[in-house]
Amino acid sequence: MIKPRLSSLIILSFLIADAAFSQWPAPKAPVIPEADGYVVIPNAAIPPRKDHVYKAIFDGTRFAAHPTELVPAINDVGAELNALSVAGVPEENAKFVVVFRGSAVDGILDDTHYRAKFGVTNPNLKVLSELKKAGVELFVCGQNLAFEKIDPKSLAPEVVVASDSFIVLMEYHNRGYALLSF
Repeated sequence: MIKPRLSSLIILSFLIADAAFSQWPAPKAPVIPEADGYVVIPNAAIPPRKDHVYKAIFDGTRFAAHPTELVPAINDVGAELNALSVAGVPEENAKFVVVFRGSAVDGILDDTHYRAKFGVTNPNLKVLSELKKAGVELFVCGQNLAFEKIDPKSLAPEVVVASDSFIVLMEYHNRGYALLSF
């Protein structure tokens, strides 16, 4: 059994720890405001480096939990652009690619087709445009479109139809891009 004095000290230490964590600064999202922001972590292991070139291909396979939310891959690539920007990494040191397949393809439908399917405006379209302006390459799996009988004209214009998502993934992996799956 814990003595009353010891249990009070334990509770107090939890309250102090909780108060310390509540002092985190607000996340910053300077590049893609709709995506998750970034909090600088003092003395963190492996912080972003200004002299490093970050190369990643995001394998976008999932749709959002709700049609009014961003597709996870879109949010996450935006969040990483925000992270690198907040850390002072030059924009040209972020080499990001996204390939959409599976249910994530619904998130790149143009607004007319998205509204017809979900009854709301597509929240991903503005962010896709921002990602493209930030230099992110955006692809969709042509095989997925063919099997699901999706007209490429029903997609956001920023997204390019590729022959096959796995070919894109292998090509960029062979170029030294890290694979991040969402």
